Amino acid sequence: MNNRNTTLIATIVAVVLCGCPGLFGLCFGLTSVFASFVPNAQIDVFGSSDPQSATAMGLVSLCLSVIALAVPVGVWFFMRRRETAAMSDNEPLPPAV
Repeated sequence: MNNRNTTLIATIVAVVLCGCPGLFGLCFGLTSVFASFVPNAQIDVFGSSDPQSATAMGLVSLCLSVIALAVPVGVWFFMRRRETAAMSDNEPLPPAV
């Protein structure tokens, strides 16, 4: 039972620390990319009004967000795999003939 609690806690911590900022970064990246395609948009990316800088910042944000969103999935997968491997070691042996 302890291993199941550890898996749950590790997954929740990974979601809070990586998943939520990943979702926010995904929204920010999509907004930046879409804003760069709007004609006559007032874009200010670190003092630059070039739409290409907004596109670059948005794409970088999207890539980092996808990586951040993959972390909780990876934590859940590897913790779950370890849990099932530990459970299979405790199975009783069949009777000897």
